Amino acid sequence: MLINFFTTYISQLIGSGVLLLSLLVIRYITNFTITKVARKNGINEARIRLIRRYVTVTLIVISIIIELFIFGAKFSDLAVIFSSVFAILGIALFAIWSILSNVTSGIIMFFSFPYKVGDKIEIHDKDFPIRAIIEDIRSFQLHLRLDNGDLVTYPNNLILQKAVTLIEKDAIEYEADYE
Repeated sequence: MLINFFTTYISQLIGSGVLLLSLLVIRYITNFTITKVARKNGINEARIRLIRRYVTVTLIVISIIIELFIFGAKFSDLAVIFSSVFAILGIALFAIWSILSNVTSGIIMFFSFPYKVGDKIEIHDKDFPIRAIIEDIRSFQLHLRLDNGDLVTYPNNLILQKAVTLIEKDAIEYEADYE
C-alpha cells in the first residue's frame, strides 16, 4: 500500500521536496537580507522579527498554492475556490481596513522610516500637534512619550500621512528619567 503510494506520486513528491528546499533557501536569504538591512539602519530586534514573520507567512502561502499545482489542481478549480475565499475576505477586510492599513504602514516604515526608537520628533497635525520621543514602533502604532511623561499611541498609517520633523536624534538617552 505504501509502496504503491510512492510509485504513484513519485514525481509530485520530488516536486514537493524541491519546493520545500527552495522555500527554505529563499526564507534563509530573505531573513538574512532583512536582518542585515535592519541592523545597518539601527532597527530594533522586535521589528526585525515581525517583518521576518510577515515574509515567512507570505512564502508559506505562495508555497501552498504551488503545491496545489504540483499535485494536479487545475487553475479553473483554484480560481473558483480563490474567488469565493477572496469575496468573503474582501467583505471581512473592508470591515477591518484600518487595521490592515496600519500593518501595511508598519511594513513600509520598516524599510523607509527615517526615524528610529529614541528619536524626538514633532508631528505637524493641525488639530493635535505632538512633540515626543519614539519609545517603540509596533505593527499597528508608534508609542510616543510626551515631555510630561504621558504615553501616546499614534497609528502607523497617520504617521505616514503627516509631516514629521526630527527634533533630536537619540533623545531617549538624555531624557530617560521617566522610565
